[in-house]
Amino acid sequence: MLLMLYNIINSYERQYRMEKPKYKRILVKLSGEAMRGKDGSILDFLLLEKIADALILCTDAGIEVAVMVGAGNIWRGAKQSAQMDRCRADHMGLLATVINSIALKDVIIRRGGRADVMSAVDMPEFAERYVPETADKRLREGRIVILGCGTGNPYFSTDTGAVLRAAQLNADIVLMAKNIDGIYDRDPRVHPDAKKYDQVTYDEILSKKLAAYDLTATAFCAANGIKTRAFCLSDPADIYRAALGENVGTLTSV
Repeated sequence: MLLMLYNIINSYERQYRMEKPKYKRILVKLSGEAMRGKDGSILDFLLLEKIADALILCTDAGIEVAVMVGAGNIWRGAKQSAQMDRCRADHMGLLATVINSIALKDVIIRRGGRADVMSAVDMPEFAERYVPETADKRLREGRIVILGCGTGNPYFSTDTGAVLRAAQLNADIVLMAKNIDGIYDRDPRVHPDAKKYDQVTYDEILSKKLAAYDLTATAFCAANGIKTRAFCLSDPADIYRAALGENVGTLTSV
């Protein structure tokens, strides 16, 4: 499987080596839940290696890459914490994103890339404090900037954190790598005849109540003209394809 991934990526690298990528700067939102090991382990490190390789290929192609990681593989916040105070439960989720961020940084470095973890919450022993100007500088240097702790606030999902950081960092698009291969008119895991959209607008997502991103993230994208592309993380090479401008998953715009 790993050899197959490398062959696919190398094929695309050769194909696009002389072409200018469609996007100069991207923000990749990685679903924590999709990174869980099939054996029940918190992280699938083989999958992380494939993700790291795809991110490094993006930087090799001249694309600036920021990453925000979710934490559903460790802690699902309110869904697991009915008896907990919501703020404390969300704080646990924020901390879990830093665990995933450090793991991803380690794999990227071991695979030959350069990466920094920046956190919205002060924790200097583990991550640098997120400052937009500093993050912008690291991106321009070709480093992969991994953003932990979402917005730094309870009640806001990492989807919202991703689109907020995309706006602050002037990313051309947010690549939403999740555990489903796009946006459907209804849940394809329940309805086999569900229709997948190639393109959809934020107004359609809101009016049709499509299961795409949380409402705050959707409204923020609509208000700020942020493009997103949703696709499945099961094939990390799709990160590279999407960054080059290929039609994978579902593109969403105003």
